[in-house]
Amino acid sequence: GLSGDRNLQAEVHQASDTAQMLKDLADVASGLGGENLQRMSLTTFVLAVQLEDIAEAATVRLKNMTNGRYSLRHSDATAGRNKKSGLGLEIFDSWTSETRSTSSLSGGETFMASLCLALGLADVVQARAGGIEVDTLFVDEGFGSLDEDTLEDVMDAIDGLRENGRVIGLVSHVADMKTRIPEHVRITRSPSGSSLESKST
Repeated sequence: GLSGDRNLQAEVHQASDTAQMLKDLADVASGLGGENLQRMSLTTFVLAVQLEDIAEAATVRLKNMTNGRYSLRHSDATAGRNKKSGLGLEIFDSWTSETRSTSSLSGGETFMASLCLALGLADVVQARAGGIEVDTLFVDEGFGSLDEDTLEDVMDAIDGLRENGRVIGLVSHVADMKTRIPEHVRITRSPSGSSLESKST
């Protein structure tokens, strides 16, 4: 009857309102809301806040390694096609007072920036995780791309980390590294298998 039709219309109207509310919430979470000009998802936004802190912590070390020249900055600029936006990094060069892409760095500079980001990430995790200490870090290669002066700066920075109690493991084939690393683990391969030899210099 008429009463049943009204009840059915009320239920449909209520279901429609609920569906619209859920769609609006989903759009906000996925970055599709009309007010979200950067179309950044909620997950990306949270990560971007973390990345800002990591870049700031990394910059402290990168400035030391580059004599104050380079700083790392988070960029939320819209990325190109099929790329995530909101999680970019760029380099500020104090020599030119310009900001440029990280892809413009040389091999050695890229290595230093990557190392500083790893250390910055460890600093942020340690500061936020209450009681968790990131006291061991392994760096795998990259030293071959460093010139002599840059290698000296990087090793000085790593020595500073060791003095603060961190254990830094360096994986490298660069012969000059042997004179700077006090504890060695040498891996020798043979047809019968690999063997380890540990020694101090």
